[in-house]
Amino acid sequence: MLITENTVIVITGASSGIGESLVRLCAEKKSKIALLARRYDRLQSIVASLENTGAQLLPIECDVTKKESVIDALTQVKSELGEVDVLINNAGRGYTGAVEDTTDEHLHSMFSLNVYSLWYAVREVLPTMKARNSGVIITVSSVAGTMGFPYNSAYVAAKHAAVGFHAGLAAELAGTNVRTHVICPDGVLTEWADVTETMPIGNLFAKGIAYSRTIAREKGIALAPLAKMKSADEIAQCIVETMENDNAPLDIFTHEGSHERSIAASQDRSSFVRMMLPLYEGMRKAYSELCAK
Repeated sequence: MLITENTVIVITGASSGIGESLVRLCAEKKSKIALLARRYDRLQSIVASLENTGAQLLPIECDVTKKESVIDALTQVKSELGEVDVLINNAGRGYTGAVEDTTDEHLHSMFSLNVYSLWYAVREVLPTMKARNSGVIITVSSVAGTMGFPYNSAYVAAKHAAVGFHAGLAAELAGTNVRTHVICPDGVLTEWADVTETMPIGNLFAKGIAYSRTIAREKGIALAPLAKMKSADEIAQCIVETMENDNAPLDIFTHEGSHERSIAASQDRSSFVRMMLPLYEGMRKAYSELCAK
């Protein structure tokens, strides 16, 4: 499916990071783009910066954790741009905390944004896509949706649910021309790691990785394999390529080695934990120190 000036694309979480990069790439193709996010002022700034691209840009203030807000936003999209051809569920946020430190409020926040919002949006566009036998639904999940990381179990669980959602959706759409894909990035250079709930998870990983080097050396074992960080633009380019590739895989791993680690985690979690032990122990030490501050 080539993106043209007639393609209607909805992008949630469009005010920064991967979402903003997606808007800019799709605007280069002069498509019709609905930008959904809570920070309407940021959306307006993005639209203003792209006014000479020829794309039709529609900024909409939307809280995807609220069903009514999503319904209202997608009704506006249909009215002003037309039926949705591509839905990109990009809105998401992380969480930092041990299992015993995770409150009911944090659980609700993680699942409302990263999981429930998928149903709110997909339910609105899917009937028309099915009727037209055409459309693409993409959700930005995480490698955390395929393997475990310590001290963000609520986020890991929510992203596993997002991957499971697409597995079920793909089964329902099998044999049709409506496609669904889940994107599983590893580390991405955006503000995401600085705005996770309770404390920045970027700090936890940075300290944990540093400690893991000493732990691996002292134990005489290999360092935990980690992927090189990528930019938001690189992830957005991967998503655009997925949109335009009718034969793209259902699960998209954007970082080198992350698919292999995902397979290892699913085949033998005990061996996977042993492989990741230096990082896990390093993060345990880092978490204890960060909580003590």
